[in-house]
This record gives sequence, C-alpha cells and structure tokens, in this order.
Amino acid sequence: MINSDPEMIAFGVKCARFIAAGEVIFLDGDLGAGKTTLAKGLLSGWGHTGLVTSPTFTLIESYNLNLVDVHHFDLYRMESANELELIGARELFNASSICLIEWPDRADGYLPAPDIHFSIEHTKQGRRIRIGGKAGLQLKKSLEL
Repeated sequence: MINSDPEMIAFGVKCARFIAAGEVIFLDGDLGAGKTTLAKGLLSGWGHTGLVTSPTFTLIESYNLNLVDVHHFDLYRMESANELELIGARELFNASSICLIEWPDRADGYLPAPDIHFSIEHTKQGRRIRIGGKAGLQLKKSLEL
C-alpha cells in the first residue's frame, strides 16, 4: 500500500532497476491516482534529476538519459489515436527506448501490448498498485511482492 507521493516516487525508483530499454509501460488509474508521480519515480530511478510534469497538452515528453531514451505519454486529452500517428509516435516504440503511457485506453488498437501494466487504485488505506503485463510477473518477483 502506498500512502504518500514520496512513497510512490520511492516505489518507482525501486521498479526502475528492473525495467529495460524496449519496454512499454502502461500507467492506469483515475485522475489523481498517482500515474505521473509514479512516472517521476521511474525517471528518477533511471537518472533523471530535472522536473517531470504530465505532458497533458503536448501528449509526449521525451527524456534523453545516459542509458536510454524515455518517452512519457499522457493521452488524457487525446481525441483519437490518429493524433499519435500524425505526430510520428510509432517511431518512439523501439528497442532503445522506454515508453511510459498514461491513459493507454485512449489509444486502444494503436499501442503495442504493455510489457508492464501498473494499475493504481485509491482505497481508504492509500493507493493499491497492481502489476500486470508479460514482464510484470518478473517485476513482481524481483520486487518480492
């Protein structure tokens, strides 16, 4: 159970050690669930020290880090998956990048299947995170969850 933003960031930092280039990560949850905060933690774990904001209006924010390029998508305001095609997003899904995607359901049929799928849910006790996807099981084992 995650009870604060610092805990969510620490969880992201811990997860980042087990995520490799070429992976697609879905970040799912209601508004305010902590998707961007988890993205901040993941980016921090990969060595990013600057500001991380949700790219709600630009759709994509890219971070060129030492070992990997990370592309952070926020599809909340997207009206059609065709918008991703028009900006050339398909090229970003490659073996040398990690793609973090908030609101992946907005681009059903366009996105590749996630390697890891984080689902964040508000509960009375805090935030519960479920981990799915083909690499999610290995991540859970690595985290000893």
